[in-house]
Amino acid sequence: MFFRKSMIGCSVACALQLMSGNASASAFALIEQSSGLGNSFAGGAAAAEDATTIFFNPAGMTKLKGDQVTVAASFIDFSAKFSDTGSTGAALQTAGGNGGDAGALAVVPNTYIVAEIEPVLRFGLGINAPFGLMTEYDPDWIGRFQAIDSKIQTININPSLSYEMNDIVSLGIGLNYQHITGELTSAVNYSAAAYDAGGAGLLTAIGGPGVEGVSTIKGSDSAWGYNLGVLFQVAPETRWGLSYRSKIKYTLNGTITFADVPAALTASPLLANGDVTLPITMPDSLSISVFHQMGNGWDIMADATRTGWSVLQEMKIDRSNGSNVLTVQEKWKDTWRVAAGASYHYNEQWLARMGVAYDQTPVPDAYRTARIPDNDRTWISVGGQYKVSQAGTLDFGYAHLFVKDASIADMQAAAGKGDLVGTYKGSVNIVSVQYAHSF
Repeated sequence: MFFRKSMIGCSVACALQLMSGNASASAFALIEQSSGLGNSFAGGAAAAEDATTIFFNPAGMTKLKGDQVTVAASFIDFSAKFSDTGSTGAALQTAGGNGGDAGALAVVPNTYIVAEIEPVLRFGLGINAPFGLMTEYDPDWIGRFQAIDSKIQTININPSLSYEMNDIVSLGIGLNYQHITGELTSAVNYSAAAYDAGGAGLLTAIGGPGVEGVSTIKGSDSAWGYNLGVLFQVAPETRWGLSYRSKIKYTLNGTITFADVPAALTASPLLANGDVTLPITMPDSLSISVFHQMGNGWDIMADATRTGWSVLQEMKIDRSNGSNVLTVQEKWKDTWRVAAGASYHYNEQWLARMGVAYDQTPVPDAYRTARIPDNDRTWISVGGQYKVSQAGTLDFGYAHLFVKDASIADMQAAAGKGDLVGTYKGSVNIVSVQYAHSF
């Protein structure tokens, strides 16, 4: 009993640590929520291997025996390097370099707990990070007036129930309480602002060309969503799963601050510190999966997931008085992710995994920005499982994501931010470790 309470307490505490990440699914979605990394998360809505099914399909809890706790962490190493092919520096400023590697290493933890209420009814609790983003450029790069740092962090608390209607059909439902925080920084072209407001005289008054500072926008909000799932045991060796996660609508409230504002510009309402709002909607998703035991030591699985990224058409940040700070047209589109995987049972203790996936980007070429230089990606992954005891299993996996080169032509010279023209080369490496303990 002491070990059980310690496991549950440790898992919750670990998952409530800072949950952010470099997005490994398309845009800023995080799919690293289970032991399925080695299978490229193929068959997630049908596999029902452990308590992480709460995220992929809560109906899968009916296939678990007894109570279970899982604790996991994914280490995501994202790389995005910009190559200039014709950019123009911001007016009255030095151009700057290519920005270095905008990616970074992030740790994304999660934990899941399943408890049997009755033989056909189970309760589950998941704590995870379904969305996250972090890009960081050198502060003196050529695109600094468009973006320096971008960060999105989420924490999702997901209580769930599953009910086994009969030997074939199981149902699942969950609520999602999700908290989001965001931070955006960029350079501010004070020289261009002075020249536009007062010509050469005001430009001279602030010190001439090359005067700049940094703006920081921060905000946060919390909101509710839901997820549903159904699992069909169509044969003893075959399961089909269908799951849906709802949209979550936010209005982030926060502040905008400006650093190093020249004295001659402090009266400008455009450069005043103050409160801001940013409405944003996280997309819904629909997944269909299949899991099949072939009977010769092999399991095969596949799935397809549609994500409704078209909810993000623009990023619009306004002051509390209604005046606009920034509007960026995004024009994102809905996407599909398809995956296939296989597992081989060497013996009662060892399991090997492998998988491939193709993940579309929602970002049209014409609307790509430096904050999210995303493009289509192809997954190749391997992994395994070791049964350390009758009650405990250790899962591990590795995936490499080949990201298609992404062109960018973000023309903002008219706003004093320069034109960013070039190509991004990107890749992602992921390592995950998970421990599951049954009681």
